[in-house]
Amino acid sequence: MWRETRLRNADWLRPWEPSNPETPLFRTGLGPYISMVGTLRREARQGLALPWVVTYEGRFAGQLTVGAIVWGSARSAQVGYWIDGAVAGRGITPTALAMAVDHCFFTTGLHRLEANIRPENHASRRVVEKLGFREEGIRRRQLHIDGAWRDHICYALTVEDVPGGLLVQWRRARESAARGGSPVEEV
Repeated sequence: MWRETRLRNADWLRPWEPSNPETPLFRTGLGPYISMVGTLRREARQGLALPWVVTYEGRFAGQLTVGAIVWGSARSAQVGYWIDGAVAGRGITPTALAMAVDHCFFTTGLHRLEANIRPENHASRRVVEKLGFREEGIRRRQLHIDGAWRDHICYALTVEDVPGGLLVQWRRARESAARGGSPVEEV
């Protein structure tokens, strides 16, 4: 299911996907998938990652991972996500991200989440902007993506930014937009 969706979406995701600087064009076989699953499982057991699948209408539609969790005085993490191109634009990703943020802040006890997004990835930037993540600046050549070191814009949110929960704010904004109001005012 995961692998089939990834293969079908290879061109859709390639410009945003992390790549290995030593072997940037290596994309075949089950090896990378098996390695990724093993790493996510190990990091989840260690409290360093929260990997989730995203479903839509009962079917696998993408992945959302809260990773690079730092405990102690930071209590922070980074979030990454992708969605099947066939269901993009339906509010699935912001809904999943809002749910993850609430879980991280109000169940797990994190204080800050960051999403680092390539400047050219307007759809992904729109997801975090809809949810009220604030732009904090450029991280020069932060990640190896699609065969080269790429700049990313850092967006962040803290628990103080969403005292009543982000999912509630997101749902309110969607309802307002459906009635013809401005969702930006409410997020």
